[in-house]
Amino acid sequence: MATTEKLISGQTVALHNSRESCWIIVHGKVYDVTDFLDDHPGGSRIILKYAGKDATAAYDPIHPPDAITTNLTPDKHLGAVEPDTVEKEEIIITAEEIARQKRVDSRPPLSEILNLHDFEAIAKDVMHEKAWAYYSSAADDEITNRENHAAFHRIWFRPRILRDVTQVDWSTTILGQKSSMPLYITATALGKLGHPDGELNLTRAAAKHGIIQMIPTLASCSFDEIVDAAQPGQNQFLQLYVNKDRAITKRIVEHAEERGIKGLFITVDAPQLGRREKDMRQKFEAEDPSEVSKSGQQSGVDRSQGAARAISSFIDPSLSWADLKWFKSITKMPLILKGVQCWEDALEAYDNNMAGVVLSNHGGRQLDFARSGIEILVEVVTKLKEKRGLTFPNEKFQLFVDGGVRRATDVLKAVALGATAVGVGRPFLYAYSSYGADGMDKALQILHDEFEMNMRLLGARSMKEVVPEMVDASNIHTHIVAVPSDNLYESNYERLQGARLKELQAKL
Repeated sequence: MATTEKLISGQTVALHNSRESCWIIVHGKVYDVTDFLDDHPGGSRIILKYAGKDATAAYDPIHPPDAITTNLTPDKHLGAVEPDTVEKEEIIITAEEIARQKRVDSRPPLSEILNLHDFEAIAKDVMHEKAWAYYSSAADDEITNRENHAAFHRIWFRPRILRDVTQVDWSTTILGQKSSMPLYITATALGKLGHPDGELNLTRAAAKHGIIQMIPTLASCSFDEIVDAAQPGQNQFLQLYVNKDRAITKRIVEHAEERGIKGLFITVDAPQLGRREKDMRQKFEAEDPSEVSKSGQQSGVDRSQGAARAISSFIDPSLSWADLKWFKSITKMPLILKGVQCWEDALEAYDNNMAGVVLSNHGGRQLDFARSGIEILVEVVTKLKEKRGLTFPNEKFQLFVDGGVRRATDVLKAVALGATAVGVGRPFLYAYSSYGADGMDKALQILHDEFEMNMRLLGARSMKEVVPEMVDASNIHTHIVAVPSDNLYESNYERLQGARLKELQAKL
């Protein structure tokens, strides 16, 4: 016989509103989080803010739905809240929010969105300030963030002519899986900051357009929710931040393999998250110096470091080459190292029998003045041919690039230089943050049209004909950090924000 879930009144929950006894409501369920306060990656203060209250609205954008049930033992699941007994908080619509809604209403029709840059410009105007800060922020002076796209500008085409390009085909295979384009949706965190459906926007668009989605560890939707939303036969990858608790990592990897994930991308460039100052200035919740743990010690979480640091304290900084043998012992999925930044490490990955590497600097969000993935690609192809006799693209050891991709021409340059495919992240976040599912559909259609046009203009009828001789990358290693002067650059790459007067802070 099924047991009836215990009902708890909102008034009873409200009595448990302190560090000594802290209950919260999430999605109509009541949880005792007292013992979890000091283990919460974002610190205890944000939970205590909602002690005795409904925390669903604050919980949803930055947690997968199953995060609370996964982290709390069953005895902490107290029951369901009685309907209509929870005191509703007064919703105050600020002048800033009214102004933002007006900007949302003033968006141009999708027919006027001509390229991925347009989505970025609109997203900057219509997203909540904290969400925009998190998505767009990068390390320190954001030089690498800008360099990621600028590096593609140092590569020039050498088109071929008088070829019959009536039919052109830009489909490919990635780790043995078919893709309609030589790109995949790379992992980006906290998808619900930009849209209530979060990463599901990406899953649905990937299915519709026949491309592969990489599911992020730090998704706002749960892993199973994203996999369940996939269509029959739709392929997905998983991006993995390695947990300090290897039992948790093992469980995640084994579950992913059971669910049919086709590739495990292990992030190796984030032993500590970089200083993303635009995000840090938002702070998500102001740091409280008086916050102490039950032992009387200061909480170890510095909220002033922004959303990224608050959600990532579990990442293991001790991850090393020696751990790759362990990964191979727990899964048969192809293993790819995500965040390789020099040829020496690419060679080491090959010698360790990895299936490939992603040449990436984490979207410019880690070490500022790290080189772009496309520049690293040139040296990796050269050195691996010299050291191991490899030619690219290579079925056994595949090279991927991410960071700064905004045009199909960027993708074609990477493929010509030896990449199997490229990862695209932020542009898709901006597309659905500004226009929802229709924005994602439009973004992928734009890329489709760009591929068709540029394949013809290059004189390439298939991806096999996009070869090194079609590009001139002789200037790729030239590094000049200049003051931007063109309009497009100024509209999408904001000048770094300085410290604000308290009077201005109060208005935000």
